[in-house]
Amino acid sequence: MSPARRRLLGLTRPYLRLLGMSMAAGVVALACGLGLPVVTEHLVNNAIVAGHHDLILPLALIALGLSMVRAFSNYVRRWVSGLASVRLEADLRWRLFAHLQGLPAAFHDRWHGGQLLARATSDLETIKNFVGYAVAFLAFMLITAAGVLGAIALQSPVIAAVAAALTLPWLWAAARFNRIMEDVSAESREAVGEVASVVAESTSGVRILKAFGVEQDAVDHLGVAAAQLRDVNLAGVRHRALYIPALNLIPNLILGVVLGVGGLEVIGGTLSLGGLVAITQYLYLLVVPMRYVGWMLAMAQQAEASSARVFEVLDSEPEIADAPGATELGDVEGDVHLEAVRFTYPGGTVQALADVTIAIRAGETVALVGATGSGKSTVAALLPRFIDPDRGTVRIDGHDIRTVSLTSLRRQIGVVFDEPILFSATIAENIAFGRPDASREDIVAAATAAGAHAFVERLPEGYETRVGEQGLSLSGGQRQRLALARALASRPRLLILDDPLSSVDVRTEAEIEANLRSLLGTRTTIIIAHRASTVAMADRVVLLDEGRVVATGTHEELLVSSDTYRRVLAADLEIEELAP
Repeated sequence: MSPARRRLLGLTRPYLRLLGMSMAAGVVALACGLGLPVVTEHLVNNAIVAGHHDLILPLALIALGLSMVRAFSNYVRRWVSGLASVRLEADLRWRLFAHLQGLPAAFHDRWHGGQLLARATSDLETIKNFVGYAVAFLAFMLITAAGVLGAIALQSPVIAAVAAALTLPWLWAAARFNRIMEDVSAESREAVGEVASVVAESTSGVRILKAFGVEQDAVDHLGVAAAQLRDVNLAGVRHRALYIPALNLIPNLILGVVLGVGGLEVIGGTLSLGGLVAITQYLYLLVVPMRYVGWMLAMAQQAEASSARVFEVLDSEPEIADAPGATELGDVEGDVHLEAVRFTYPGGTVQALADVTIAIRAGETVALVGATGSGKSTVAALLPRFIDPDRGTVRIDGHDIRTVSLTSLRRQIGVVFDEPILFSATIAENIAFGRPDASREDIVAAATAAGAHAFVERLPEGYETRVGEQGLSLSGGQRQRLALARALASRPRLLILDDPLSSVDVRTEAEIEANLRSLLGTRTTIIIAHRASTVAMADRVVLLDEGRVVATGTHEELLVSSDTYRRVLAADLEIEELAP
């Protein structure tokens, strides 16, 4: 058994009790099924041939009772196995999603969203169907084959031997079909993920596609992915069209041969007519499930391919996780120290940060300024441990942040990214996202400080207005203000603002800055900024260049003393407008 198949079957371990109940019900149904030919044999030999007509009604009632018990047992078997499969799907989906939340942003950057979506939906659906149908069916098939051949052997050892020998070609065809579908299923699941990725990217980036007029290019891209999926699926159709009829034909051939041999035995007097009728019924119990084996084997291969894709995600180890014995970080004052920090992005050859040392006092507002690629966002990413330094230490209130739990660390930090993302929820729910117990007064206060209250009040449903996916039903400036309000509502002791006012107009910027000035002194704030007006809110400026700290001081001091600082700000404004 392959490791992938062993792990797939291992998924059923927590549900063995339910699957065992399903198998027990199946055994009862099989026993009833094996009992019916016995009743038929007595009906033919004793009631019809021997002329004991008074036995017809009792035997018919027995057959009716066995059929009803068999039907109820099959209901229990299907319901319990379905219950196990649905529970497995739900538990595995929760496990997969929880694991994805624990993986760093770098993992999600490497993976297409559509591939992850396919694993969380269609792949889990395939695994569910396998557990609910194929596992129980294939096990039940083995029990049925043993029971049927044993019952036939009691009637005629010769016929049992002939039937067993004729199953060998069927087993060979089934095994070959299983091997072929293994490769086809793996390729199909990958192709499904690729199609999902193209659709997800095109949907989320529809505005860019329309802005550049390249909608047809997106259609063509999907056409290529869809064609690949079509070709793989057609290969599967071709193999199924060849092997499944063959798998269905062989059981019918077995039935024909057995009828011929059995007929000769009846003529020769070694087998009764009722015995031949009973053997025919026994074979029917075996032939019907054998016709579905090809379909079940294909399902098993699809489930094996899907489980390999799911385990590919689950086996991904978080690059950043709680250290053994990590402590809880309580409320902090907000002292921040970066000590000789070095960092190089995976696959990179140039250090993003080279021996960076920065000390920030509690309650101080520091602006990080520098050209693109100077290391500003990398410094900000270190504090909530989105990344860990290759060398050096990051401390908050003297605590090495690698020694405290991620949850308690990030609870102290509010982040506003330069590309704000909102969720498909109400505006109030988006603002209270990091603090679900926030009161309406807290939500309004945060929105007011972020300059969002006025435009929210003008919306038809105010704070109960639902925003679309990623907040794209709002303007960029509105999304940015709501993202700022979301960070403020969580009442963090350390606030990181990554170019928070880049999408707002000058008037709104002035309003937000005026509101922020009254808040900044109450918490430690790091601002990544390019505008001079935003930088001017800071108590101190740290100038970065090629991953190194090249100057520190107030905005006014650096305007006078640093040519690099003036050049960075001059990229957005004329230097004459920046003079103190």
